[in-house]
Amino acid sequence: MPSQRQITVRRAPKFVPFLVTGGLLGAIAAVIFGVGGDLPDGYTNESAFGYFLVLFVAVGVLVGGVAVLIVDRMSVKRARRATVEELPEDAEDDGADS
Repeated sequence: MPSQRQITVRRAPKFVPFLVTGGLLGAIAAVIFGVGGDLPDGYTNESAFGYFLVLFVAVGVLVGGVAVLIVDRMSVKRARRATVEELPEDAEDDGADS
């Protein structure tokens, strides 16, 4: 007699793409802010770009992390319950071994 179980099915987001996207958007913002503008004495465009790059990439990754946590929380709320049934062992062998 097959056994039945209740499972939860949901579509969870992947964390890495959100973090990478946030970092890339931060790098683009660093290019925009680091290239233009007046600099104080003793600073070069490269040093300003490096400072903004580190700052904005870190903030972008943080924002991406918060965004993925929000999307993950929404996916938990949309989760559905399903009933699964174990197949008998003879039904698992469909003759594909040849």
